Amino acid sequence: MSRRPAQAQRATTRRGEKPKPRGTARRPQRAGIVDQAIAGLPISPETLHKVTTWSIVGAVGAVVLTVGILAGVPQMIGVGMAQAVGDAGLRVDEIQIDGLKRMDRATVYEQVLDQDSRAMPLVDLGDVRARLLKFPWVKDARVSRRLPHTLHIYIDERVPAAIWQNHGRLMLIDADGVALEPVSAEAMPDLPLMIGDGANLQEAARKRLLDTQPGLKPLVKATSWVGNRRWDLFFTSGEKLQLPEGEVAAAAALKRFAAIDAAQRLLGRGNLGFDMRDESKLVVRRQGVIEAPQPAAPAPAPGPVLAPASGAPAAAPASAGIGQGEG
Repeated sequence: MSRRPAQAQRATTRRGEKPKPRGTARRPQRAGIVDQAIAGLPISPETLHKVTTWSIVGAVGAVVLTVGILAGVPQMIGVGMAQAVGDAGLRVDEIQIDGLKRMDRATVYEQVLDQDSRAMPLVDLGDVRARLLKFPWVKDARVSRRLPHTLHIYIDERVPAAIWQNHGRLMLIDADGVALEPVSAEAMPDLPLMIGDGANLQEAARKRLLDTQPGLKPLVKATSWVGNRRWDLFFTSGEKLQLPEGEVAAAAALKRFAAIDAAQRLLGRGNLGFDMRDESKLVVRRQGVIEAPQPAAPAPAPGPVLAPASGAPAAAPASAGIGQGEG
């Protein structure tokens, strides 16, 4: 008799209890949130899966290589691991090159592809950069990996500043005098012409000299570095100006020549050349004669062009053409 009321009481208690929510009731809601988040991404689920796979493979590969190096694993095992990572998808399938304007793009590709393996971990970035720096056009280069399969190369290319004529050969050079590549006389770009042994290494000095006289600079069609010590200037009107040795003396002489030309118009009047190697005078050369020296003066007064000096020695007809120059 005592058991039946207890059982009835337990049964009543169970019937009176409120039903507890089942633990699986919220699972569809959580799954729906994830699905909505994935659907909101700007990439397809297939692409997301690939990116996730490549990221995991790359991370695992990096950890394996790092642990192998720290643990002293033989190099062959490390290379094998890296090759396995490459076989899994981390391979150089694309080469992106930026900064090229004049250098042959195929040359850059050759230096990158000349590797023992195309596996991304085995591409020696330092070796690729060192190879590229051997080419004259390359001033600097940066090489980096862009996982999963792109190698990015940025070339800091040299800029042509002048044309160097030496022993009949024409060569493009940059502002530092680095010879870039030969150029034909028929395809010469509109750049300053420099002549003589070692003239390429004087490009900065040539620019400084002509920049002191911006009015004369457009009239100079070529400069000749003579005897590795001084300049001859060739003007578009055909004359040659011989300057003294030394950067300061040459700049002072050119300044004086510009002042005399402004006052007396030396250029474009049939003169063959002007000699200012002696800083105290200006000698004007004409066909068959040498005119009297012009006294040194910072600002000569306007007047007629110098008259021939009495008893001045006759000079053989000189050529105003461009050459290697004389000492």
